[in-house]
Amino acid sequence: MSRYENEFTHQFASLEKQIANTENPLHRKILKNYRMHGLLEVSGRYKELLAPDMTVEHPHYRIHEGGKSIILDGMDQVADFYQSLIDAKATVMWVREQNIAVNDNGFAGEAVFCQFVPSTMLGESVFDSVEAGDDSDDIYLIKRTLAFVWLYNEEGLLIGEHVYEDHASKEITKPDPADIITPERAIELLAPEIAKELP
Repeated sequence: MSRYENEFTHQFASLEKQIANTENPLHRKILKNYRMHGLLEVSGRYKELLAPDMTVEHPHYRIHEGGKSIILDGMDQVADFYQSLIDAKATVMWVREQNIAVNDNGFAGEAVFCQFVPSTMLGESVFDSVEAGDDSDDIYLIKRTLAFVWLYNEEGLLIGEHVYEDHASKEITKPDPADIITPERAIELLAPEIAKELP
C-alpha cells in the first residue's frame, strides 16, 4: 500500500469539518461543490463535474504556473483539458494543509498540492505540455503550494478556476514504485468518498 493513500483518501477531511460548521446555505453549497468537483476530477469523471447541476454553461479557467499562463475558455476547452490529464495518466492529485475562505462569490484558498505525473510533464509548467509517459517507471511526484480563487454564481454553480503557483515551493522527487497511486487505484479509494452524503 502506498504511504500516501491515507492522506489522499482523506484530503478533504478538514473541508468537511468546515462545511459542517458553515451555516450560510450558499456557502455550504459552494464548499460541497468544490469537494465533489475535486473527487470527481481525480476519479476521471470530469463529465459529471461539468454537468449543469455543478458548472455553468460557459466555464472559464486561468492557470498560472512556472511563469506561463493557460486560459481555458468555454466548455469544450475545459473538457479537452480534463481529458488530456486522463490520457496522460496525470489525474492522481491531492491537497494537504488547505485553508479556504468562502463568500457569496466563491472561495479563495491556499494549499500544498501533490500530483503524480509522467516525466514529460516536468517542464516549467506541469500543464503546459500534457503528454503521456512511457511506463510506470516514468512517474514523478510534484509538490508545490498553490493559491486559488474559484468563482461561483448565485446558484452555487462553478463559473471558473483561477490558480496561481508559488514557483519557489516546487519540489520534484522520484517516488518508490510501491508508493505510486495509479489512476485505477485512485478511483477505488475515492468511490466511498464520492458516495458519502454530507449533512
